Amino acid sequence: MKLSKFKFDLPEELLAEHPAQERDESRLMVVHRDTGEIEHKLFKDMIDYFDEGDLLIMNDTKVFPARMYGNKEKTGARIEVFLLRELNRESLLWDVLVDPARKIRIGNKLYFGDDDLVAEVIDNTTSRGRTLRFLFDGPYEEFKAIIEKLGETPIPKYIQREVVPEDADRYQTVYAQNEGAVAAPTAGLHFSKHLLKRLEIKGINFAKLTLHVGLGTFRGVEVEDLTKHKMDSEEAHIDQKCADLVNATKLKKKRICAVGTTSMRAIESSVSSDGQLKPYDGWTNKFIFPPFDFNIANAMITNFHTPYSTLLMMTCAFGGYDLIMKAYKEAIKEKYRFYTYGDAMLII
Repeated sequence: MKLSKFKFDLPEELLAEHPAQERDESRLMVVHRDTGEIEHKLFKDMIDYFDEGDLLIMNDTKVFPARMYGNKEKTGARIEVFLLRELNRESLLWDVLVDPARKIRIGNKLYFGDDDLVAEVIDNTTSRGRTLRFLFDGPYEEFKAIIEKLGETPIPKYIQREVVPEDADRYQTVYAQNEGAVAAPTAGLHFSKHLLKRLEIKGINFAKLTLHVGLGTFRGVEVEDLTKHKMDSEEAHIDQKCADLVNATKLKKKRICAVGTTSMRAIESSVSSDGQLKPYDGWTNKFIFPPFDFNIANAMITNFHTPYSTLLMMTCAFGGYDLIMKAYKEAIKEKYRFYTYGDAMLII
């Protein structure tokens, strides 16, 4: 399938700048693959589509405050530093993006806060990418505490406003546990603690896995032939408990719902030859686009995505290209909110 098939006109005012007042009161579009029916609900109504013994697969990654601002030595120029991933804990080496990149060269030092932290540029990785070594002598926990203090919630650049205190809470799922993501698994943002409790009382099960979402989730596709696109790798972990729960549910032919494209990518990256989910520890750059045979999940919750995005491509692969593009047309007509803080879709 070609990139141009994923073009549609998205009015700018439908890009959500703020989350819904209550997590589980975002709007929910329910798309039925078997009949083509489209329903309009609230997110908390998703419980009505699940029965005892069904399973939700959830990504418990936790976003850390990855965006920092420092000053360049001598000139004092303000530099944005986006922490991508820790390369070496002992040496405090990090992969980062810098902006403006043209001002940052190997050997430069950057000062953060009231000189709470100093970093030296030791390598160029891409046009905007650098490797930093943080010059800090104290315990690692103290270093992380300074990052927590100086860092900012890394809400996406499309949100044209200052970061506000509510972002620290709302750009995080209520079940976030394992720190390592620089972007939120947005489908999970709609679950409130109250809704999770209601699901539990109804007998719906939860399987947790971890996929640390990277900035690649926002990266565009630049090739018309999708088979030539390469996804950024993201770290994923699926333990034996998760695999056993998924496989037992599959054996009973119950509903298995991947909460978000990140959960879907993780499970489809670790499937045995007989269609079972296997434990996994490693990195995945799996790119799912139509046509694709899904092995595990028979339902999916996801947000409304932007034109040309890999997330839209996966959604079309799961829901069927024609039906999903029809649903998106309906979503625009009905003024659903798109992207990170936007509304949700349940495909069953």
